[in-house]
Amino acid sequence: MNASGEALEAARKALELFHDVSVDDDGALSFRHGDVPCAVQGMELAEGLTVLSLTVVVAWDLPGDAAVWVAERAGQGLFGTLGVIASERGGTDVMLRYAFPADGLKPEPLSTLLMLVVSTASQVRGELLSRFS
Repeated sequence: MNASGEALEAARKALELFHDVSVDDDGALSFRHGDVPCAVQGMELAEGLTVLSLTVVVAWDLPGDAAVWVAERAGQGLFGTLGVIASERGGTDVMLRYAFPADGLKPEPLSTLLMLVVSTASQVRGELLSRFS
């Protein structure tokens, strides 16, 4: 197993402490944190530098003015980068991305890190839905 496969295996074990996890054909992981779909991918950027990338779909089909709120909220987070994407249906989709070096992380501390990110995404989702739904 290569380094990115080992990191994804550690992430799978970490996430399974809290969630049902699916492993895609390419090794990527997918799971849901409440209503929030999440995916984890692994890549070896250079020898000895394996990175896990967590992508969370925070909200979708929001009105366009949600982008201003997201931009203001983005500066308040420590774990992940919030971004907006114009959806094909004319609304705004909100994503949270977080990438970090994963070499040597054990499942327990890795689960803490991943849960910090996805719980932040869930909190932002709640704020967005209460404001823009």
